[in-house]
Amino acid sequence: MISAILLLPVVAFLIAAPLTAVLSRLGRRLGTLDSPGAAGHDKVLREVPNIGGISIVAATLLPVAGGLLLLTAAPDSIVERLPALEGYRHRVEAAIGPAWGLVACTLAIHLLGVWDDRRSLGPLMKLLVQAALAGVVAGLLDTRMLTMLDEWGVAGNLLSLALTVVWIVAVTNAINFLDNMDGLAGGIAAIAAAALLAATLLAEQWFVAAVLACLLGGLLGFLVFNVPPARIFMGDGGSLPVGFLLATLALRTTYVDAADPEFALGGAWYGVFMPLLVLAIPLYDLVAVSVIRLREGHMPWVGDQRHLSHRLLLRGMTPWRAVLAIWALAAVLAVSGIVLGSLRPWQAVLVGGQALAALGVLAMLERFTESGTARDRP
Repeated sequence: MISAILLLPVVAFLIAAPLTAVLSRLGRRLGTLDSPGAAGHDKVLREVPNIGGISIVAATLLPVAGGLLLLTAAPDSIVERLPALEGYRHRVEAAIGPAWGLVACTLAIHLLGVWDDRRSLGPLMKLLVQAALAGVVAGLLDTRMLTMLDEWGVAGNLLSLALTVVWIVAVTNAINFLDNMDGLAGGIAAIAAAALLAATLLAEQWFVAAVLACLLGGLLGFLVFNVPPARIFMGDGGSLPVGFLLATLALRTTYVDAADPEFALGGAWYGVFMPLLVLAIPLYDLVAVSVIRLREGHMPWVGDQRHLSHRLLLRGMTPWRAVLAIWALAAVLAVSGIVLGSLRPWQAVLVGGQALAALGVLAMLERFTESGTARDRP
């Protein structure tokens, strides 16, 4: 089963890479270039198409939808070809409905982003749609965090729903905020997808692993044309669905099983913090930039050049080196997160301390970098 899932990134890559190349040329002909965004957004525009998100979403959802169609129409033939699924058949059948719901929600937020790339919808409208789709995931698709709160009755259930919506909206916007330099958001998302993929394979969560594998391949195919100097941007049509998928799939992953001493990811309760390590960099950037903007009297969604990547440019790094540095830091934190639940308490404390120290260094850079203006997507 693992070998079959590990073929999916190749399939998705082979969809995304040529499609991204076509979109790069088509975007120039049609004039679907980098757009200024909402009013007040401080952004340096470049004559680069911003429709690359179409290739990421297509490379992710087409294989997933194809697999779901086969599982729906001919489940017996799929099990015959993949005998390892027989023991998980009931879980696979139960996941088909929510899986179609996830595909629909991802497509909806992709269309929202594509429309916003062409005609700015404004931050409030985007936030409301994101919250509504997150509510669908939490309520109708029964994908929630901290389900143990249900023991508190209706109040606990509502709190779980609210926290889930906040998580999905936060991660969605964190990836969107990080899309401010060539290759940055795509690379960070690929690292997160790879880490979550490793966790789901170890935990034998085949459906979640399959979607993550397709997402990883789609991101890698897109990155071929997005690393500095970028020939195409993902735009909101890419960053919003990528963040949405990462947030939702992170919720659908089981990180701890105290009842099973053989569970690959461990049984320690603090294993549930793995997503925070995997997504630490985009979440840090979201929080840091929002705090800076609020402190200066601006709303968090009013864009500027105060992101972590821009701060590194002001410290003298080249754009490519800044991207590589952030990728490397994200990878270190993500790899640490995979094994978190299997560590002894003192080892987990060390991993947490390492993460806090790394983010502390970034905070100092935010604090002590001299004010100035860095170019957006240099």
